[in-house]
Amino acid sequence: MRLLLVLLCCLPLAACLRCYTCVFPAISPMDCLKFPLECPAGQRCLSSKATGIRGDLQLTMYEKSCAISSQCGRSGQKIAADIYFNYTNICCDTDLCNGAVSVAALSWGGVALSLLPAISLLLP
Repeated sequence: MRLLLVLLCCLPLAACLRCYTCVFPAISPMDCLKFPLECPAGQRCLSSKATGIRGDLQLTMYEKSCAISSQCGRSGQKIAADIYFNYTNICCDTDLCNGAVSVAALSWGGVALSLLPAISLLLP
């Protein structure tokens, strides 16, 4: 019984998650799937999407990382390269859970790829 108690006391209280990270913000959600990292204890996996507009240009950036709980479920505005971005943070709590690409991102990419042949027929 003592041995079991000693072994239980040696176990960590919270296991560390492994999350996908991006070295730099990416313009495609697929760019973030390459860098798994073990997060510090108590942190969660974060996925963030930020969209900014400057003139006719719309830019969407995707970030994945480890995060403290206070960053989760947050939305707001940040500035990068003199462009204001509206962002939304979403967190999850299982290993590599922030690696999924949203169905919406994949379906819009598929639509764009399927339109390329039709667009090429319209060009002189």
